[in-house]
Amino acid sequence: MDDLLSYRSQFPILENTLYLINHSLGAMPRKTYDRMHDYAETWATRGIRAWAEGWWEMPLTIGDKIASIIGAAKGSVVMHQNVSVCQALILSCFDLTQPRNKIVYEAMNFPSVMYVYDAHAEAAGAKVVRVPTDDGITIDTQRMVDAIDEETLLVPMSHVLFKSAYIQDAKAIIEKAHAVGAMVVLDTYQSAGTVPFNVTELGVDFATGGSVKWLLGGPGAGYLYVRPDLHKRLKPKVTGWAAHQSPFAFEPEMTYAEDAHRFLHGSPAIPTLYAAESGYDLINEIGVERIRAKSVRQTSRLIELANEQGWRVNSPLKAEQRGGSVIFDVPHAGEVVRELANRDVLVDYRPGAGIRIGPHFFTADEELDRVIVEIKTILESKAYEKHMAAGAKF
Repeated sequence: MDDLLSYRSQFPILENTLYLINHSLGAMPRKTYDRMHDYAETWATRGIRAWAEGWWEMPLTIGDKIASIIGAAKGSVVMHQNVSVCQALILSCFDLTQPRNKIVYEAMNFPSVMYVYDAHAEAAGAKVVRVPTDDGITIDTQRMVDAIDEETLLVPMSHVLFKSAYIQDAKAIIEKAHAVGAMVVLDTYQSAGTVPFNVTELGVDFATGGSVKWLLGGPGAGYLYVRPDLHKRLKPKVTGWAAHQSPFAFEPEMTYAEDAHRFLHGSPAIPTLYAAESGYDLINEIGVERIRAKSVRQTSRLIELANEQGWRVNSPLKAEQRGGSVIFDVPHAGEVVRELANRDVLVDYRPGAGIRIGPHFFTADEELDRVIVEIKTILESKAYEKHMAAGAKF
């Protein structure tokens, strides 16, 4: 018996759609309807009083729900719009014109993260080192470790690579960075909510991520963890009145808050925080360990099914190295994904990787078989063969 299937009724989209794209946009919990109504009702009836009645502190109170998922101390996670903002805010704490200004990250990092560091490094004359991949699936841990030296300032790394679902050895990389005086920014976007980890035990300096995927919180709710002992040491240049010690004093000079508030900036995006909360509550209720156990079983099954069809798997075969999704390549993968969507089967495609499939705790085992059958049917259909022979596309 799969007791996690009892949660299926809490996700409206599952009634009519085979939803296997949780690595990209997690299914919306039914309770999100209620929370969005709560937001509208609060605005409608409490008006400006809502700021003092909870809105102003929501970036931290909602952040505490993330903290319990990722093993962070209460009061050490603040909410932002997205990871790009979080990464830029972290980077603004440092002077890239100093001798220690090297940035080290893996070549398979998420592009948005690379854009942030590359732009700032180029402007300041800092050095960026991209650690290459040998197989397009993994990053050699020793190569990452060797790239980090006494000139390294920051290591913004993905915990789980978005293109392959490969889990990097964060502990080894963090230990090397700290040994030479560098800091690590761990992007947990593809791990939080499906792969257990603990930022306190890892000793990570910063962690960022978002709610769009496994956390089931929708777009616009990114999060930033800053190790508590760093709170008073850092002064972000990407800042605003929410980071002020006394924001409603409207003082012309900046005095940073003494706690995690100093890592906020302007007025918080309140509606997105209401929208995200139901997903966090579900993940906390179930527990990431239970989610992970089912994920390992189902992703292993997907790999078996893909191998039976002779499709190339572009994810790690070892469960301990694999996150929550499986990527495999088939002929004309982009066209296949579009045709799947026409059949209410939602997965996605990434160039250079293939079809990405991401079951979650509410996914039924038979849905794994169904998606493989659907892909096989499309590839084998006479209509597909006719269109492809003529050089046409779906």
